[in-house]
Amino acid sequence: MTFAELRTDIVILTCAISAGIHAALVPDHFEEGTGAGAGFVVAAVMLALLAVALTRQTSQLVLVSTSLVFFGLIVSYALVLTTGVPVLHPDVEAADGLALFTKAVEAAGLLTAGSLIRRPLLLVLPQPKGTLT
Repeated sequence: MTFAELRTDIVILTCAISAGIHAALVPDHFEEGTGAGAGFVVAAVMLALLAVALTRQTSQLVLVSTSLVFFGLIVSYALVLTTGVPVLHPDVEAADGLALFTKAVEAAGLLTAGSLIRRPLLLVLPQPKGTLT
């Protein structure tokens, strides 16, 4: 197993953990409102699909998508803690242990997925003509 394969497995695991937690919290969030419940359903489904996609074939598109989903979930929770999210979760919520654990898992997934994304070389050095003697 290479280091890149290990990092990919970590991203898959973080997707699966977050998907499971979001799926388990769907009923509670539907009690709060349809928007919150639907948001948790969408998060759980997207994370599960990303875990499957990463398992089948790790592509740059899937890694970028995973990073964006993790980033979006972390930012959404920050908004829920500070201002609320219009339509989905308009009320401000107090931080709790499970949510903070979930965000820590997602942050680990975000950092790990980000480390697997290939970045284009921005600086192209001129190639000398001829051979060096």
